[in-house]
Amino acid sequence: MLDKSIPYFNVIMKRAAGTPLSHYGLPIGFSFGMYKAGMEEDWAVIEASVGEFNTAEESLNYFKNEYLPQTEELKQRLLFVLNQEGKPIGTITGWWNHTREKRHSSIHWFAVMREYQGLGIGKALVAECIRVLKNLEGDEDVYLHTQTWSYKAIALYLKAGFNIELSETFSLYQNEYEQALPILQNLLNNKLR
Repeated sequence: MLDKSIPYFNVIMKRAAGTPLSHYGLPIGFSFGMYKAGMEEDWAVIEASVGEFNTAEESLNYFKNEYLPQTEELKQRLLFVLNQEGKPIGTITGWWNHTREKRHSSIHWFAVMREYQGLGIGKALVAECIRVLKNLEGDEDVYLHTQTWSYKAIALYLKAGFNIELSETFSLYQNEYEQALPILQNLLNNKLR
C-alpha cells in the first residue's frame, strides 16, 4: 500500500550488473504465472487495490494504452503470483525504458494485494523478475523508479540488491534524492547506505 500521508518525492534505484541474486521462494500453495490474454483485468485490480490508481477501470485503461500493444513482450515479462485458488494476487513487470538512444532494463508496477503482504511474496516476486530480466537481457544494470510513498517497497528493493541513486536517473524520471533522503532515513531506520 502506498502511504500518501508522507510527502511525495521521486526515488531512482539501480541494481548493478553482477550483483548476486538471492533466492526467495514463495510460501506453500502460491505459484508464479506469466501473463496470458485477459489477465490485464487482474493486473488492474491488483494495482488499484494498493492505491496506484483510483479505480480498476483507470488502471485497466492505462494498461491497454501502455502495454497491451506489446502482447508478445507481456507474455515473457509480466509476472503474477497466484494464490491457492489460482487467483492473481501480486504482479511485477520486467520491462525497459529508453534514455536517449540507450535502452535500460527496468522494473515496472510491483504490487501485492494488502491481505497477502508480509508473507514473503514480494521478495520472491522481485527476485523472480530480476531472473526473468537477466534471462531476457543478460546480466546488466536494472533500474526502477519509485517514490517515498512506497518506502516499504524501497526496503524490499534494498534487500534485493538495489541501491538508491544519489543523482543518476534514467528515462524521463526526475531524481529527488536530496528531498527524499530525510523522509526515507526516518521511515527506514538507517537501512540506507
